Amino acid sequence: PFLCNCPSSMPVLKGISSVMTPELLKVLAEMGHSDQIVIADANFPAASIASHCPAGLIRLDGHDIPRILHGICKLLPLDQYVECPAQVMAKMECDKDMEIPIIDEYIKIMSEAEGKEVKVEYVERFEFYERAKKCYAVIATGETSQYANIILQKGVIKNPEY
Repeated sequence: PFLCNCPSSMPVLKGISSVMTPELLKVLAEMGHSDQIVIADANFPAASIASHCPAGLIRLDGHDIPRILHGICKLLPLDQYVECPAQVMAKMECDKDMEIPIIDEYIKIMSEAEGKEVKVEYVERFEFYERAKKCYAVIATGETSQYANIILQKGVIKNPEY
């Protein structure tokens, strides 16, 4: 058999980010319209939540969420039939004064990829965990920003390019 000494995250396809592993590409391709995927920060209970998800856990521990989100948004259409195709975790009352600039970065990345402003829904922490259990998969990352978790809802490609 042919053996490759390349790292698993090495890009081998044109236009595909090096964070897009074969496992992640497979999961994104399997997802259908309105399926959801969690991109989880390093503090998220990714393994226990993913045990409820059909495609389980995808480990991208060495990468931050903006880089992963950028790679995903180049390939995955967000659901255009809902007001907020992305959900983020709302701050707890004890953290109400904490700044969470990473969410603005997410909105910029998604809006650029979609060619229009993308709105996010802020979801209470424990409700976010319940929603995450219903997602298709969970991506565990090395993101250290607090409240950096995001759920994306897949849309449809209306006019595929061949």
